Amino acid sequence: MEPDLDRFTSRRSTVYGQRGVVATSQPLASEAGIEVLREGGNAFDAAVATAAALNVVEPTSTGLGGDVFALYRTADGEVGAMRSCGGAPADATIENVKAALAEDDDADSYYPDDGGYAVDDAGEAGMPFYGPHAVTVPGTARGWEATVEELGRLTLADALAPAIRYATEGYPVSEVIASYWASADALFTDDHAREAFLFDGEPPGVGQTVTLPRLGESMRRIAEEGADVVYEGEIAEAIADEVQSQGGFMTVDDLADFEVEWPDPVSTSYNGAEVYELPPNNQGLIALEALNVASELGAGEYDYDSPERVHYFAEAMKRAFHDGHRYITDPEYESIPPLASSEWASERAAGVGETASHDVSFGVPNANAEDADTVLLTVADEAGNVVSYINSRFAGFGSGLVAGDTGIALQNRGASFSLDPDHPNSLEPGKRPFHTLIPGVVRFDEDDWAAFGVMGGYMQPQGHVQVISNLVDYGMPLQRALDEPRWRYRESGELALEPHFDDDAAAKLVRKDHDVRTLSPVMFGGAQIARSRDGVLSAATEPRKDGNAQGY
Repeated sequence: MEPDLDRFTSRRSTVYGQRGVVATSQPLASEAGIEVLREGGNAFDAAVATAAALNVVEPTSTGLGGDVFALYRTADGEVGAMRSCGGAPADATIENVKAALAEDDDADSYYPDDGGYAVDDAGEAGMPFYGPHAVTVPGTARGWEATVEELGRLTLADALAPAIRYATEGYPVSEVIASYWASADALFTDDHAREAFLFDGEPPGVGQTVTLPRLGESMRRIAEEGADVVYEGEIAEAIADEVQSQGGFMTVDDLADFEVEWPDPVSTSYNGAEVYELPPNNQGLIALEALNVASELGAGEYDYDSPERVHYFAEAMKRAFHDGHRYITDPEYESIPPLASSEWASERAAGVGETASHDVSFGVPNANAEDADTVLLTVADEAGNVVSYINSRFAGFGSGLVAGDTGIALQNRGASFSLDPDHPNSLEPGKRPFHTLIPGVVRFDEDDWAAFGVMGGYMQPQGHVQVISNLVDYGMPLQRALDEPRWRYRESGELALEPHFDDDAAAKLVRKDHDVRTLSPVMFGGAQIARSRDGVLSAATEPRKDGNAQGY
């Protein structure tokens, strides 16, 4: 029988490997993961190696000053999660932050000119997007160490070796990353940041070979001394000193108290597949609720090019965002209703009609997360391990602060807090903010598992829903499932479509009373997937960034 070549309409092929596959947003980072697999590491060792390399070769999106999360299925059948996400400093009360902002002459610079940050009922600026008060305890170093020690075969030093080499020996900067680097130039307002990430005072050009020796030295110290150096040693002191020097409240005690968590994943069944997500404080419940509501509506039963498919999935997403942004927060501070239950979905689906609803508010913990971007990677190995791993600082270079001479840019995830004490994500000491990052895992059959993820703030759960539907409802190959043009529901109430979306379907969505607009493909998130199916390993990525999948 001849193959049905018309089925494979993607711009690139799905990648296959015998012993391992890695997919992420940057070719040099994928190569780092493959290198560690070749040296005897498993999928978890390779995930840390790839993430660490991304810290160096794509520093515009991720770094040691951020948080890291994993969702995985091990070779012996365990489905698990790792959350390494820090909270607010012990002295970061609403009253203290408001008082510090009132006395800070630079406070206006903590709010982007184009808005998007939280405001209170009077229209006044709330939690700052940049600066010292947006910094939460970084979880990355502890998360890397825990991943390798609990799930890997090699040492942390083995996993960090490729990243250290890139940082100290240099690498060429790609077009996409050079563009992001140039757009972040305005953030480098202090000497530590400029010395760490600018070259003769300028961001690097396309193809320019750069080194990041300060970051490389910090990674070398972590490799030799372990993550304690970041939380109790000299790097911890540099982080606390940097934040305090800018008027913030981070202390070494805040860092030393940090611990990695291993929460139980949350899941739902969708048309025969079991989809796993991270529980709160992450937004995984939004993806699960949307899948459940879509299932109630039969959204995946319509023809792929039909407006009904997009309409019912988008309406399901609206309700999931409304509920998730209303309830999801740190579960140690607030109770969260059963958003992923079938009963909840049935009630929410009852309000969906044949035309767009305009009375369901999106609601946002922080509007600047809507168009945020980050990096995600997926790995599968010959033993049957699959892992989705995501490491981010929130905004590109985070808060704009770099800790002393460590080369570590500190995240601004605290921008997702509110200064309204009645808000579910109100700022409280030790509290973890609402987190957009959601790696995913799906079980298609007993020996058919995939790790996946879609990047980009509030695009992430929408991307999860669309990729899962493409695979489950429409039987697409991995690469095509990622390449198909996407839609996204936005905070404004608009339904955005990629430029190469079917014109006829777009026109019919307008007639269904959707406020349709077209956005650049970069607004719809990159995506990665790695699959282990009856011992056959495959992976896919997409060219919305520098996506690269490799196997061996």
